Amino acid sequence: MKIICIGRNYLAHIRELDNDLPTEPMFFMKPETALLSAGEAFPYPDFSNEIHYETELVLRICKLGKAIDEKMASEYYDAITVGIDFTARDLQSQCKAKGHPWEMAKSFDYSAPIGEFKKISELRNPADIAFGMKLNGEWVQQGHSRDMIFSFDRIIAYVSRFVTLNEGDFIFTGTPQGVGEVHIGDNLELFLENEFVFGFKVK
Repeated sequence: MKIICIGRNYLAHIRELDNDLPTEPMFFMKPETALLSAGEAFPYPDFSNEIHYETELVLRICKLGKAIDEKMASEYYDAITVGIDFTARDLQSQCKAKGHPWEMAKSFDYSAPIGEFKKISELRNPADIAFGMKLNGEWVQQGHSRDMIFSFDRIIAYVSRFVTLNEGDFIFTGTPQGVGEVHIGDNLELFLENEFVFGFKVK
């Protein structure tokens, strides 16, 4: 299975990091070893001093697809959850400054905690999905899928031009504003449609 991640998909987040506005979806990948099951503690890595959380909606691919037409894209994902794209921001900044790829800042072990998936058909309003994260009991990120620059279907169509999608692949669809640091001892709680999905500690 693959973990495909979309960058810069919420305007407010682009502005808070002073990034350029993309004209097409930006994507990168994390390996399967990046997964962190719901409830497991996140081990703070020893190679970074600035780990940031990025709360995201995560799609589950339900069938094989290549060069998918955007009009048919909704047939290729069937479930959704929330997850965290942990980022070693200090390493990412160093890589960007040198013009180097920054997988080391995004793709490290346990950098992709995800919750249990829920059928999209069971959501109250699949066209506007609310999600968010509390850090130590306080809301730090809250977003809505309606605010994405590139929709789920646009993402599926674009990514599948370059990469064949397989059943069981995950797609992280971008983070809203409010990203920030985590520290050892922090407690994170993730929500989908205002319902608690999972939580974990940083150790």
